Amino acid sequence: MHVSIDKILNIIPSKYELVYVVAKRSHQMKETNHYQMNDRDYHSKKNIGKALEEIAENLIHVKRD
Repeated sequence: MHVSIDKILNIIPSKYELVYVVAKRSHQMKETNHYQMNDRDYHSKKNIGKALEEIAENLIHVKRD
């Protein structure tokens, strides 16, 4: 599965916010070893790619004030 940047930017419209969210989620994965999907469901091996996949699957939600 290739994660479409267009699909992701429809979910998080700012590329700067996207970079922040992906970096933060990737760091959380590294620190807690908690993942939203089963390991076999990820196509990416690295946490950055896994975070992008979670966003594409609408598993990550950004709160706006």
